Amino acid sequence: MISKPIYGLIAEFDNPSSLVAAARSARAAGYRKLDAYTPFPVEELNDALDLHKNKLPLLVLIGGLLGCLGGYGLEYWTTVIAYPLNVGGRPLHSIPSFIPVAFETTILAAAVTAVLGMLALNGLPMPYHPVFNVERFALASRSRFFLCIEAADPKFDREGTAKFLELLGPREVSEVAE
Repeated sequence: MISKPIYGLIAEFDNPSSLVAAARSARAAGYRKLDAYTPFPVEELNDALDLHKNKLPLLVLIGGLLGCLGGYGLEYWTTVIAYPLNVGGRPLHSIPSFIPVAFETTILAAAVTAVLGMLALNGLPMPYHPVFNVERFALASRSRFFLCIEAADPKFDREGTAKFLELLGPREVSEVAE
């Protein structure tokens, strides 16, 4: 019999402390492709799922630096190269007069990079996710806590992972169809 591909296995828990303990156990057992779903933020999950690697601050810094260079470069090109106009004997390349525009383009580019980077790194917009196929997953927005181990995990084995999740004491373990 050929088994159809699945996205992963999801376990339902009654409270956040059980979910955090299960996430820690799964990380300790060697699972790396994990995700948790809760009706409210649970701070301990960041440590339990090891979610500390974030590329967004670096992207915002790069976006801000490029915005600063772009704004300053545009002003320099405009006033010194493309349309040099000497008004009142001032120098064409006047750094103090370039600072406000360079600052504003830095802020603009950093903000746009932050928004677009956040959307891209979160995989948004995502109108569909395979966990929506689980019948009881609607409770994730109300009162239940879910831990999903994805089938893309190198350690994932359908039967072995299901047995492992059962040992963590969940209310129910379900397969997540693609």
